[in-house]
Order: sequence, then C-alpha cells, then structure tokens
Amino acid sequence: MWIAPERRRLPRWIVPGLVAVVGIAVGVGLLLDDRPRTAGITSAVLLGYAGHLAHRRNEPHLPLSEAFGRGHRARSHLRAAAMTGDVLTGGIVAGLIVQALREGTVGPFGWLAALAGVTYAGSVLLASRAP
Repeated sequence: MWIAPERRRLPRWIVPGLVAVVGIAVGVGLLLDDRPRTAGITSAVLLGYAGHLAHRRNEPHLPLSEAFGRGHRARSHLRAAAMTGDVLTGGIVAGLIVQALREGTVGPFGWLAALAGVTYAGSVLLASRAP
C-alpha cells in the first residue's frame, strides 16, 4: 500500500509536539505557583528534549560513523548507543518533572539535562564534519 509523503509527515511530529506542549504547560503551571526559576529550567529542558526528538525523527537517514565499524555491527552499536542515550535522557527529564511538581530541587537534573544536550549537539556537529 502506497502512502503519500504528505500523510506520513504528521505522525513524526506528534511526540516532539506533545513534549513541547507539556513543557509549556508545566512551565505555566509552575509560574502560576510562583516558582519562576523552576518553571524556566523545566520548560527549557522539555523544549530542548522536544527539539532533540524532532531532530531524531529522521534518524534512519543519518550517516554512520566509522567509529562504530561497518555494516551490521555498526548499525547494532549505533542503535545500542542511541537507545542508551534515549533511556538516560528520558529518565533525567522524568526525574526533573517529578522534582518540579514535588517542589523539590531541580538543579541537579537541570545540569544533567544541559550536559546531555551539549554532548548531543557536539556529537552531531562533529559527526557532520566527518568525511
């Protein structure tokens, strides 16, 4: 069955869009609770995570690095590394949301999320320069 490309675009944007909406909603809720610093950190992390998910929606088309080897082995290592990063990042984001809603300290989770974002952005930039 052939599906027009126009119809396949929307489902790829649902999860990043949902994360962005949740980020804005949690931020507004925390602002209404008079916690602007926590609202800013939480919204920034969730919007950054939405950006990460939006960038990764075309992952099958990204080039493989020679660091992972070649062929099937390279794809296996790339998928394992991506899954590990996704699970850890999701855990950090979930922990940040829980701490924010519990009125706990979000600083450590914010720093971990920033480290994950900077590492991912740096890796994308370095991988795009590879020959």
